[in-house]
This record gives sequence, C-alpha cells and structure tokens, in this order.
Amino acid sequence: MRLWPRSMLGQVLLSVALALLVAQCIAAVLLLNAAEARRDNAMLNAVAFQLVRQDAPREPREARLRERRGPPRGDRWRNSGMRPRMPRPFRLEWTATPPASPAEARDSLREEELTALLAAQGVPVAEVVVFERALAADRFLASRPRLVDRVLRERGEDAEILVAALRREGAEQWAVARIAKVPVQRGVHRTIIFQTLVIFLLLVGLLVLLIRRIARPLAALAERTESFSGTIPSAQPLPERGPEDVRRLTRAHNAMEARIAALLDEKDVMLGAIGHDLKTPLAALRVRVESVEDEAQRERMAAGIEDITRTLDDILSLARVGRAGEPPEKTNLAALAAAVVEEFEDMDQPVSLGEAPRVVCPVHVTWLRRALRNLISNAVRYGGVARVSLATEGGAAILRVEDDGPGIAENRIADMLEPFARGEASRNRATGGAGLGLTLARAIAEQHGGTLVLANRDEGGLRAEIRLADAADVSDRRRRRE
Repeated sequence: MRLWPRSMLGQVLLSVALALLVAQCIAAVLLLNAAEARRDNAMLNAVAFQLVRQDAPREPREARLRERRGPPRGDRWRNSGMRPRMPRPFRLEWTATPPASPAEARDSLREEELTALLAAQGVPVAEVVVFERALAADRFLASRPRLVDRVLRERGEDAEILVAALRREGAEQWAVARIAKVPVQRGVHRTIIFQTLVIFLLLVGLLVLLIRRIARPLAALAERTESFSGTIPSAQPLPERGPEDVRRLTRAHNAMEARIAALLDEKDVMLGAIGHDLKTPLAALRVRVESVEDEAQRERMAAGIEDITRTLDDILSLARVGRAGEPPEKTNLAALAAAVVEEFEDMDQPVSLGEAPRVVCPVHVTWLRRALRNLISNAVRYGGVARVSLATEGGAAILRVEDDGPGIAENRIADMLEPFARGEASRNRATGGAGLGLTLARAIAEQHGGTLVLANRDEGGLRAEIRLADAADVSDRRRRRE
C-alpha cells in the first residue's frame, strides 16, 4: 500500500496535516503544563496565605461568619461560571514533629516556591516541607469524617491533598496547612481538540482552494502536452489560468506548441516536395530502362530503381509517423491481422495465423497494418516462416510474430531497432534491405502509445511483439456478462 500520495495536492495536504498534528501535540503539552502550573501556583498561594495569617489579629465574629457563609448570592452567582474556585484549605494543625513520614517524597521545587512566597510576606522561615498525600490516609483529617466524605464524593476515591508545613525561626512547633488537589479542568481537553479541528479545517480548506487553483492549470497543461501530436493544431490555445507563474508556463507552452506545429507543417511540405522531386525522375528512369536490350542488365537496373523507390518510401513513411490526419478508430485487431496474413498467403508466403481472439483497440489502421507487414516480412526473410497470433495481457493487446530463424544476438537487439541497422552488412533488398523495417514498426507502436519488443525464443527463432495499451477484449467481456 502506498502511503505517500503521488499528486501535489495530496502531498501538500498530507505534509500540512502531519505538521499541524505535531504542532498541536506540542501546543497541547504546553497548554496542559501551563494549566498544571497555574493550579500549583493557586494551591501554593492558598496554603501560603493560611500560613501567613496564623499570627494575624483575629477578625470580628461577623467577618468570620461572613467568610464562612461565603460571598453574597449575587457574587456567588457571578463566581459560579466556567472558572472553578479553588477549595479552601483545611484547618491548620500544630505539631512538634515534621508531618512527612520517611516513605513520603518531598517536593523540593514546591518547597523553594513556598519559601519565596513566605519570605516575600516577611515570614521568618526556618524550614518548609511540602509533599502530596492521599486524602483517606491523612490521620489529622480522619477526625472530620463528614468533611472527608464530602471531598471524596467530589474528587473521587483517589483524591489527594497538598500538605505544606512551616517552622518559623525560633519556633519549635510546625504549622501544617492542607488543601485538596484540584484536578485539571475537563474543558481543557475539549478546548484543545476543538481548537485543533478548527485550525485544521481552516488551514486545509484554504490550502485545498489554493493548491487546486495551481493544480488544475497544471493538470490541463499535462493533458494537453500528452495529447499534442502536432497533427491537427488546436483551434484555441490553452487558457491561461492560475497564479502568474503557472500563467507564464501556459503561455510558453502555447508558443512552443505553435512553433512545433509550424515546423512539422514545414517538414511535411518538404517531404512532399522531396518525394515528388525524386520519384518523378525515378519513374522516368524506369521507363528508359525498358529500352535496354540486354535483359539481364535491364532487370538489374529495374531492381536497383525499385530498391531506391522502396527505400525512399520507408524514409518518408518513418518521417510521417505521428502525423496522421485522422484520429484513431476502434478496430478489431483479429480481423486486421487476418487481412494482412491473407495478403502474404495470396503471394504463397509461409505465413499462418494462430490464436486471435476478438480484441478492439483504437488504432490508425493504415500505419498498424504497415508495421505488421514489416514484422512478417522480416520473419519470412530471416526465419523462413512467420506465425502471427493475437493475445491480451494486463489490458494490453499483443500482436505477436514468431519465426524459426537464427534470432538476434542479445547484445544487438536494441541496435536492430535503430535506423539503417541490419543483421548483415549488405544493402541487398533480397537479403535485408535498408534496415528501416523494425525502426518504422517501433515508431508506429510508439505512435499508438505502445512498444515493440524483440526477444529470442527458447526453442529457436525470434519473437517480435507490438504491445498496444487500452485494448478491450470483447469476447472476454461477453463471456463475463453471460
């Protein structure tokens, strides 16, 4: 399974999503740490306030009652919003020994912070002890079971308290303050998740719009480039859309397309002129050769002229490949192969047609017939026989021509597809010709978006295959429907 997308849109979106996920995880950790720090500071301030006021003058009874009852109802309503209030510390305890047992770990960082808070209020600090303890395990609070039960119901069975003990300079007793630990607000996690979703949707939505604005013109440009053959120039140039950089690229492509089309048109005109200027004198020579009295000499001269004419036809055909004036038409390749084989059978050539299911493929019939003829001619010339067959493989149509000849050396197979490359050095048409047959067949296969593959057979001989994509095996589809 491919995890990394191929398209620019998918790659950018996935990269942004991963970066945003990492950033939000870091932000979540920072927010939770900040919430934890605020909670710790609030608890330390609460216990510090209780330890500072242990020697303050007692307030009047009305003030104490008012503090116990809490703020007026209006203030109570105003303070009952989303921000929870810090619980009040428990009653102070006075003890001659430090409250922490050897098994309880002291919090040195909180001790330093509490010492700084008390020193800022002018409290002479001799020693400070701060640690955490389970609420149910505190023996001092065990004397107030109703209070403990209420806190346990609010905080849960695993509720904990923060214990802070202070021994002042010159004093022998410890003042111990306790406060229930406040859990992290539940809304913090929901806020972080909601913030992540909102940011993700906004950023991804904007990126989708931006990248699609860039990707659409690029996709149109790629499709236009792939489909451009220079045969029939487009009536309209490709519209210039997207950012300025993409517009410049489209503008340059339109100019290049126009130049290529003009060059190809000039090439066609030049080839037509060459063909006319050369074939006309060759035809005149062919007529004059008939006046030669020596029959053997006349036949050699006529064969030479015919050889030049065929070579000229091959060169012109190779130059015109890809410049078909009509679009490809859906053709039954089995019928096309049977028609070409029948032509060779009429000339008493050892050519046979093997398995050929009904396969439909959009092709230029004239060009494909020319390529198949070249392969069959080579097979008959070098291998003595030609066996033609048709098959489908992975959605591709395969026109296969096999012979019983000596084959081609493995290190020369690629060279044989180049122009004017031959298996033997002579240029005699009877023993090999000009060496353009395979080159022309390869160019025709590539014109159809396919390939020409040459391979030696294990049992001897050569196998030549024209592989065409976008084939539809009609007989197979019919059988699947049935």
